[in-house]
Amino acid sequence: MTIDWSWIGDHTDDLTSLTLSHLQAAMTAVFLGVLISLPLAVVAHRIRPLRGFLLGVSNVLFTIPSIAIFVLLLPVSGLTRTTTVIGLTVYTLVVLLRNTVEGLDSVPAKTKEAAKAMGTRPLRTLLTVEFPLALPVIMAGVRIATVMSISLVSVATYIGDGGLGQLFTDGFQRNFPTPVIAGVVLTILLAVVADALLVAVQYVLTPWRRRRA
Repeated sequence: MTIDWSWIGDHTDDLTSLTLSHLQAAMTAVFLGVLISLPLAVVAHRIRPLRGFLLGVSNVLFTIPSIAIFVLLLPVSGLTRTTTVIGLTVYTLVVLLRNTVEGLDSVPAKTKEAAKAMGTRPLRTLLTVEFPLALPVIMAGVRIATVMSISLVSVATYIGDGGLGQLFTDGFQRNFPTPVIAGVVLTILLAVVADALLVAVQYVLTPWRRRRA
């Protein structure tokens, strides 16, 4: 299997456009997943009877094959980027919701009691005490969800989207390996770079862990 480097040079603009499209779909899904999972995780953490139900629903959604969920969404949102983002967002929820709940569970009860004794209101305690202390576990979920979304965007090629996944389809249809290899390499690079950036963000947002180290 050889790479036609001249093809890559001639299609630099296309590769850049597909990479940015791929990244946009993945990051939008993760962002929406975080927005949805944070309040649901607080509910699951505070109201124990709902915990099993919410986590169970997210687990059930995760079992739906990716192609199937895109197909099921077609009557609702059609062959659009919206279908891709909704499908990817659904898959991020199982990781983000569970990790956020576990992160909140990991906050020591004595710490919350101390905040309460100081007269801190529940909402402020959640935002200034519980979420910061739960951040390492939450960020672990965000990292997993990000890498997973980047890898799953390509599946949306079957509904006319898919970002770098279009290179796979093009290469297989023409029995031309260069687009396939380029798509694989760019997808891996996106995942590695995104994960590294998230590690850096976590490092900046958790200065107390650096001092402890």
